[in-house]
Amino acid sequence: MTQTPSRIRLTAGRVESFACPAGKSQAFLWDTEAPSLMLRATPTGRKTYAFEGRLNGATVRINIGTAADWSLSDARKRAAELKQLVDSGQDPRELEREALAAKEAKRQQDQAQAVTVGDLWPTYLIEGRPKRKDAFKPRYLADLQNMAAPGGEPKKRGQGLTRPGPLFPLLALPLAQVNEDTLKAWHDREALAGKHQAARALMMFRGFLRWCSARPEYRGMTDRDAGKAAAIVENLPSNTRRTDALEAAQVPGWWTSVEQQSNRTASAYLRALLLTGARREELAALTWENVDFQWRKLTIADKVDATRTMPLTPYLAHLLASLPRVGPYVFASASKSGRITDARASHAKALQSAGIDHLTFHGLRRSFSLLGESAGAPAGAIAQVMGHKPSATAEGYRPRSVDALRPFLEQIEAHILSLAGVQFDRKTEPGKLALVKAA
Repeated sequence: MTQTPSRIRLTAGRVESFACPAGKSQAFLWDTEAPSLMLRATPTGRKTYAFEGRLNGATVRINIGTAADWSLSDARKRAAELKQLVDSGQDPRELEREALAAKEAKRQQDQAQAVTVGDLWPTYLIEGRPKRKDAFKPRYLADLQNMAAPGGEPKKRGQGLTRPGPLFPLLALPLAQVNEDTLKAWHDREALAGKHQAARALMMFRGFLRWCSARPEYRGMTDRDAGKAAAIVENLPSNTRRTDALEAAQVPGWWTSVEQQSNRTASAYLRALLLTGARREELAALTWENVDFQWRKLTIADKVDATRTMPLTPYLAHLLASLPRVGPYVFASASKSGRITDARASHAKALQSAGIDHLTFHGLRRSFSLLGESAGAPAGAIAQVMGHKPSATAEGYRPRSVDALRPFLEQIEAHILSLAGVQFDRKTEPGKLALVKAA
């Protein structure tokens, strides 16, 4: 059998007829027209074009493709291109690796650019957290969820369906497209429905952007300062601190009007807010199991810590004992939650009757603090009862036991009752109120 020459001018016919001899693992056929092009055949019948040259004294062999996929003319062109690169001192293999790396980087960048706010929002709710905190407080977490809710749910009060939360329109935006312009357009639309709600939503979204900018995988596509742009900030409502509170002279009229409300639960709830300085949701969620009439203590949910315990003062004990026990909650109602959820209507009627223009629930909390000061209670004791975060005060903040707080809270209660014109026998057993209005 005549041995196949190793170098010959390749033609389509010769490529077709070339085969690996029996007993050999491979065979090569070199092209004389393109000396750097060779054809490799294996016993399986597979034939492949390849380039071979020398770069920096070393042999460089690069696969071009199979004879089934590449025509001879295209293989010669590719071999010529590779030879030109090698002759110029470039390694085609390194160039290919760089091209593949650039392509992969572009793919990842395109994929990252497609990440939306909505893709990351659930992770933010789980992993995002304020400074020095392990996680969001339940109430703030619920606010974040409500702000991004899609809406369309039956309203808890009134007819119709809920509208989407202010942050919901932002969920569809790619994170990389959240900038000053998109945020301003969003804020302007939301401000039409409620400027204060839109401003609060913006503050929450700033926290999300800070979280994204702290994550290496999202940092490059996050405009952390987008929500701080002058075009947005200058249109925010003024952040004037509310100062509404009961003046001493208004206490009698407020107390009488609240006491005369037809809704007895709401009436007791409003008076308890003034007597404890508690936040409205904290007191609304009070359960009977957390009212200790024997040792005169209340344990309520707390915004800063999980719970806080305060003394149960004499009048408040009688007030709570007078309420019917129709479920687990002290301030029970026929609502779906089983507890009082909104006493604004009752409070509005009381304010109108008392001739008081404006007083929020937080104004009642502020009133407790101011009236407590006028009663002579220490600032630290007032702060602890109200559940303020411990801080260095003028007196030097130090946590007090419930028994240590008791005389101060009873002092505040007595002062408020005195202003309201209520005479109360502290020796009366809870549930057997003996009250008379002062002449």
